Amino acid sequence: MRELVYYVAVSIDGLIAEPDGAFGAFPVTGDHAAVLTSDFADAVPTQFLDGLGIEPPRTRFDTVIQGSRSYRIALDEGVERPYAHLREFVATRSGDPAPDGVTYTADAVATVRELKQEDGLGIYLCGGGELAGSLLPEIDRLILKRYPIVLGAGIGLFGSTEASILPFELVDTRRFGSGLVIEEYTRAR
Repeated sequence: MRELVYYVAVSIDGLIAEPDGAFGAFPVTGDHAAVLTSDFADAVPTQFLDGLGIEPPRTRFDTVIQGSRSYRIALDEGVERPYAHLREFVATRSGDPAPDGVTYTADAVATVRELKQEDGLGIYLCGGGELAGSLLPEIDRLILKRYPIVLGAGIGLFGSTEASILPFELVDTRRFGSGLVIEEYTRAR
């Protein structure tokens, strides 16, 4: 069965974006950058991979699901397929038609459950916090790029979700001179 993997940058205080949705506080420069563009290249937007001359390895993810606000960031830049190297889903209740190559879904939970039954690689949960909160019972793995900053206010890792306790087990930690720590957790069964 495929895994739903929430791979996201997060501050020490558990925020994934500033109150206005900006995520500029999470730089991709530093000694961790090579790992982000190699080990996690499947989760890098296609236009950035192209700009870096990197071919996505397609070894970790073959599908992405993201919320409409996260997707809006790409659309505002004129990019309809931010992850063109992946199968793309956007959780939205808008009645607008989806661009070619993108599937809109009004029921992210049902969509993820269907995707998990297919053969393939992992499903990348790109964001945002509210979508992650609604999909929390379906998340199998968390990969947190924890930056050594405190935002103080902003969008929470799981939005404003009030969830019951769900245990995860720490399975890997990587530390970098930049202060970034990549923490990987799997759902405790």
